[in-house]
Amino acid sequence: MVILAVCGLSPINAAEDLLMIRRREFIAGLGAAAWPLAAHAQRPALPVIGLLIGVSLEAYAKRVAAFRQGLNEVGFVEGQNALIEYRSADGHPERLQDLAADLGRRKVAVIVAIGGSNVALAAKATTSTIPIVFAVGGDALANGLVKSFNKPEANVTGMSFSTRQLAPKRLDLLRALVPHATLFGYLDNVATASEIARQELVASSRSAGVQIVVFYAGTAHEIDSTFESMVQQRVQAMLVSTDAYLITRQDQITKLAAYHAIPTMYANRDYVPAGGLMSYGAESYDLYRQAGVYAGRILKGAKPADLPVMQPTKFEFVINLKTARALGLTIPPSLLALADEVIE
Repeated sequence: MVILAVCGLSPINAAEDLLMIRRREFIAGLGAAAWPLAAHAQRPALPVIGLLIGVSLEAYAKRVAAFRQGLNEVGFVEGQNALIEYRSADGHPERLQDLAADLGRRKVAVIVAIGGSNVALAAKATTSTIPIVFAVGGDALANGLVKSFNKPEANVTGMSFSTRQLAPKRLDLLRALVPHATLFGYLDNVATASEIARQELVASSRSAGVQIVVFYAGTAHEIDSTFESMVQQRVQAMLVSTDAYLITRQDQITKLAAYHAIPTMYANRDYVPAGGLMSYGAESYDLYRQAGVYAGRILKGAKPADLPVMQPTKFEFVINLKTARALGLTIPPSLLALADEVIE
């Protein structure tokens, strides 16, 4: 049985009132369902960091992890309150400018450039307004990234490994291991080569009475050819630059050095666990962490010009005894005493 009259109203009025009540309930239901969507739409957009890398993400996975750690230390967690747009040139430096320009068009909150100086220079050429934080293996002053370490330019700051002054030290350590060597090779990448570092190394070799021959390689094939040239020129020992691409080819380089029995000093410790003889250079992972800290501080409102360029304060000398024995070399006690780490 259907009741058509409610509280003394006529059947028609009762039906109209019932319809109106149901309409209100339906509209209210729509509002309740739509409210979370509206609230989500009104939520402030997360800040976006553009991470520009000259090599592959896989090759720099540990460095990227250190960068994220620095971000976390100042309160930013990827995917929660910040986003990261990754752009990798995969070892093709000719792609860097387009990748940097893409980040500029997306108007990211900050661009972080890691790897060689060419990565940071590509970012700097793209924008004079978006803040840039770099972590590069070259000298930021010599490469024109900044005019001053203490007072960097308006939108550019970061971490400068500034290792050109370490090249003579690496030569001295290598000479202590192979004192009779007079002809040394120096492997670098022409795309990121520091002319100042090369000049200082050559000057140091002259004062020590030895000769340095510079070789350039920017591809796997060129690395193979370079070692063939070294053998033909009777190079007795070799040094490898800080170049980011060469680090990604560490397995190839250490195997070729072992195959041709060329004692080699590296600028980065990553080579030594991979079979490299020894390395001397800055403790780099902490600088990548600091780059994350700087990026986070900029997201919180800091200006790049107020953040001085940081330089390394800790350096590592690492020796691989297994590789030394395979080369028929005996590490002098004086070198072992200087080592921060000895890999058996």
